[in-house]
Amino acid sequence: MTVVITGTRLSIEKLVKVARDNESVSLHPDSLMRIKACREMLENKIKVHEIMYGVNTGIGEFSEVVLNDDQIKEFQKYLIYNHAAGIGDPAPIEYVRGAMLARANVHAHGNSGCRLEITQTLIEMLNKDVTPYVCQKGSVGACGDLAPMAQIALLMMGEGKAFYQGKLLEGRDALKKAGISIPGLQARDGLAIINGSNLLTAMSALFLYDANNWLKQAEIAAAMSLEALKANMKPYNVKIHQARGFPGAVRSAQAIQKLIKGGDLIEGKMKCKIQDAYSMRSTPQVIGAAHDALMYARSQVEIELNGVGDNPIFFPDDDLQLSGANFQGSPVSLPMDMAGAAITMVSVMSERRMNRLNNPALNVGLPAFLTKGAGMYSGLMLSQYTADALIVEQRILSAPASIQSIPAAADQEDFVSMGMNTAIKNFQILDNAYGILGIEFMAAAQALDFRDYICGKGVTKAKEIIRRHVRFLDEDRPLYPDHTKMKELVKSCEILHEVERVVGSLG
Repeated sequence: MTVVITGTRLSIEKLVKVARDNESVSLHPDSLMRIKACREMLENKIKVHEIMYGVNTGIGEFSEVVLNDDQIKEFQKYLIYNHAAGIGDPAPIEYVRGAMLARANVHAHGNSGCRLEITQTLIEMLNKDVTPYVCQKGSVGACGDLAPMAQIALLMMGEGKAFYQGKLLEGRDALKKAGISIPGLQARDGLAIINGSNLLTAMSALFLYDANNWLKQAEIAAAMSLEALKANMKPYNVKIHQARGFPGAVRSAQAIQKLIKGGDLIEGKMKCKIQDAYSMRSTPQVIGAAHDALMYARSQVEIELNGVGDNPIFFPDDDLQLSGANFQGSPVSLPMDMAGAAITMVSVMSERRMNRLNNPALNVGLPAFLTKGAGMYSGLMLSQYTADALIVEQRILSAPASIQSIPAAADQEDFVSMGMNTAIKNFQILDNAYGILGIEFMAAAQALDFRDYICGKGVTKAKEIIRRHVRFLDEDRPLYPDHTKMKELVKSCEILHEVERVVGSLG
């Protein structure tokens, strides 16, 4: 199903469909007309020599330098050359596709002043599988993602490099093979491609999509551990959480209730403690807080996806151009710092439950380290070490990037968001989170194999999926293959999809 670009209603899910699943894209006719009208206004202003930042002036510290008519067209080329200053490995293709979609959606408002051919070329590249080679590092997340977006803009001149059908080619060759004309860059076109925080926003959208799926799996793993530890399930009564009022906690309690439904524990057939430790009892409050943090971050990211993040901004109805700072990445980087920290927080709680499963003083009659041969065998003792190492890395990465501004451009750009650093480290946090949760899943499945009571339908299905990939630890064996399999299993969402078929959506 084609995603129609209008400048509005671009959701995270739609971006994922285009960036990751290669959904086709089209420009709404109303947006086409708005882009043309804005360009016409811009060209009229150029004719009467109205001073416009980045059109007939230099940029940054050189914004007071006024360009003559001969320099205006050539300036866009040198602007892109100068800003294509990233470093290192290329960003994953889905990140770049997301950024291209987001940038085209900015243009669709009709406030950016570029030629229609520029927006249409971005869309053609998405539809014909041409993805610019973009160094992931180099953006400070203010004035936009200048360095990476400039590598996208190079393609508009037939320069740079691009992936086409899985192969890295010279940009001109990739466009030719795909049957895409080179539009070139005229006045304003280059800056209209690069002057927004589109790569870090696209990355944030992809992260939030994946993080939501991870949190739902954190609830499945928690439910498995709770059943293995014979938890008191009264703290999961939704009435408790409705009384306090946080929507994330209500959602989490409801999800866990679904997962344990049909088991002996929730049916009151087993004796349990009056109160459990916080890592068990406050699971809905903690995971719920993460849900709420992600929902706030989502609201900010979707505002940015559908806003005019550009400079200057043109208002054709008022025959007006205004220069400001709508490229500033802070509205995204600040909530996304919080989103990354939320995943770390839930990971810490996951490890604490895994600790209780291992510890014979805390695991309600389970064998020490979940092994039948304690002493000869060490069971899952070292699995906890691995989880701990990953959590320490997460904690280091959870320091906010949004407060790490370093002034640049002779102090003209003296506060920047560092939002690209946020986006990069969030994926590293999530990568570790897959491993940590995989280890809790593995430990919970091992523990449940020692129990002889009936578990909830959702928990039973999750354990069944785990056992397709990792067998019961009867005696010690190298565990790194199991850890890696479990990490990939969590990342694949196979457990989530299978469990939701049994119990319904978890949120």
